[in-house]
Amino acid sequence: MLRRILGKNMGSSDLGWLKSKFHFSFAEYYNPANTNFGVLRVINDDLIEPNTGFDTHPHRDMEIISYVVDGELTHGDSMGNKNTISRGQVQYMSAGTGVYHSEHNLAKDTARLLQIWILPDKKGYKPNYGDHRFQWSDRENKWLHMVSSKDGNAAIKINQDMNIYSLELEKGKDIGFTVESGRQAYLVQIEGTSAINNIELEERDAMEIVEEDISINVKETSHILILEMKKQR
Repeated sequence: MLRRILGKNMGSSDLGWLKSKFHFSFAEYYNPANTNFGVLRVINDDLIEPNTGFDTHPHRDMEIISYVVDGELTHGDSMGNKNTISRGQVQYMSAGTGVYHSEHNLAKDTARLLQIWILPDKKGYKPNYGDHRFQWSDRENKWLHMVSSKDGNAAIKINQDMNIYSLELEKGKDIGFTVESGRQAYLVQIEGTSAINNIELEERDAMEIVEEDISINVKETSHILILEMKKQR
């Protein structure tokens, strides 16, 4: 099963310093039929103006991934961590029993990032933070496995049966992705345009994929993210 989700139909917000597209219900956007996709609770496509950001605030019992598309993002938290990442790099945090953190764009250009929240497999984990500076070339015309469960083999491991892959596919090329029986995936067309099993996606569109293999063809270079997980709604 494939279901295309148009970016123009997603929830949105404009706070001046922050412009967001909400893939799922979040903040002032609430749709009871669109609160999650399996254990995937939040994907916010955020544009953060220079010298602004999210001041210190709490989180609890959530696996949080920040994936930078453009610009820079600086993280600070109550565990004493402070780091800055840029395009194609990832910060991750297991909020567990509770943590405070902030995220700011301290650079001179607008930052674009995907904020991803994943429900953990149980509550009460000890809070944890990390980041990984993936090389951009590691995703050129091939899947870069960035995130997995604690039993997986990705560089980043979280407390959930979830795999996250990124890809930059050059114009004229194609690639496949397998979603096995009992599994589902959520695809984000971050940049460019593509055809997924001949279904066209524009920049900022998305697709739900349930127990179906896909073939991706691109007419222009495309930047794509896939989040693959156990099947459940």
